[in-house]
Amino acid sequence: MLGAMASDETRTTTSTTRPVRGTSEPEGGGEGERETGITGTRAWLTRLVVVGIVLSALNLRPAITSLGALLEEVRDGLGMSGTTAGVLTSVPPFCFALFGVMAPRLARRFGAGAVVCAGMAAIAAGLAIRPWTGTAAGFLAASALALMGIAVSNVLMPVIVKRWFPDRVGSMTGLYSMALALGTAAAAAITVPMTEALGGSWQRGLTVWAVLAAAAVVPWIPLLRDRGESGPGPEASPARGTPAKGEGDGALRITRSRTAWALAVFFGLQATAAYVTMGWMAQIFRDAGVPADTAGLLLAVTMAMGVPLAFVIPRVATRLPHQGPIVIALGCCGLLGYAGLYLAPAGGMWAWAILLGIANCAFPLALTMVGMRARTGAGVSRLSAFAQSAGYLISIPGPLVVGVLYQHSGGWGLPLALMAGLMLPQMAVGVLAGRDRTVEDEAAAR
Repeated sequence: MLGAMASDETRTTTSTTRPVRGTSEPEGGGEGERETGITGTRAWLTRLVVVGIVLSALNLRPAITSLGALLEEVRDGLGMSGTTAGVLTSVPPFCFALFGVMAPRLARRFGAGAVVCAGMAAIAAGLAIRPWTGTAAGFLAASALALMGIAVSNVLMPVIVKRWFPDRVGSMTGLYSMALALGTAAAAAITVPMTEALGGSWQRGLTVWAVLAAAAVVPWIPLLRDRGESGPGPEASPARGTPAKGEGDGALRITRSRTAWALAVFFGLQATAAYVTMGWMAQIFRDAGVPADTAGLLLAVTMAMGVPLAFVIPRVATRLPHQGPIVIALGCCGLLGYAGLYLAPAGGMWAWAILLGIANCAFPLALTMVGMRARTGAGVSRLSAFAQSAGYLISIPGPLVVGVLYQHSGGWGLPLALMAGLMLPQMAVGVLAGRDRTVEDEAAAR
């Protein structure tokens, strides 16, 4: 798959390479050889970008789902209350909102590849340090370091896709969404058995994931000096070489777009559901009498549903004029899953895990709509930063409120009712965000 995509990009690059007008290629080399060398270099860089995107996406959730699988052990080891654990599960969206908004500015100064490279290094450092701090405060601080790296990478992935693969936004978004889901599921599935294989130490079980993050640093190193605004292929814009209407240096005011706001709220509500699921679903099953390893496997099943669907949904979404029907279908799966967790958490556990896994595929759909609701790379960068940062701000209270309700009500009835209730506005704003329009046009019209 990676080779096929890279080959497509190679063909695109080759087709746009032309000899200088009025000159002829000398026999045996000269200009033709230089152009061939440039084409080969670009093709090699394109393949490297594909590898970097996949490895980076694999690292965007293990910091969270590996913790979810061992949350009870971490709470006991660090002496955390239910409320403190709720704060811990709220840290990811807080960091994503706080640091994600910085990503476009950092990318303009240092280059998107360099920022993602630094982000992967921050993830590796945070994951290596946090299990060994010995205190809840130290654990939170090291987690924040890792989440900072995830935050900037979250925002810049759609930007890199739009830049390097402007004609394949759906397929490339699907590829890295699938890799993201695979990393999420793998962390949920194997963290507990891996911890047992390492002697039962939750510290060792969490530290292992730093190795995967360190590997993701490598593909971005050759791109550290790449600060260009366009990739090897043509820039996706209405008229190549000219800015779109309402788009210019500082011209696009993203907050004037209703679609941008709808997408931000949709992103925030789906993130709320996702982080409650990653942080608390294993505990819901454990409280229902499900063994710890089975609860971790159920969480893995939920995350694994995103592996095939995260590749399929973006491709389908880019072929539809309106993404509202997909939003509604995913929301209905979420409502059924929450109802099942309330009525028979252990009896139908596999069905509920699958339904909630389907519902969580609102995330790749949101990323796809980010790429579709703006016409230019700069527009995607600003929309991605705005939608993700504002969205994650919206999602911050969710996991914390769930933890407080769980501790003070003594059960999961109220938390699950809250999550089911939030699914309704998520569907409403998702339908609005799925309309066929761009933020550049909306901002320019107001």
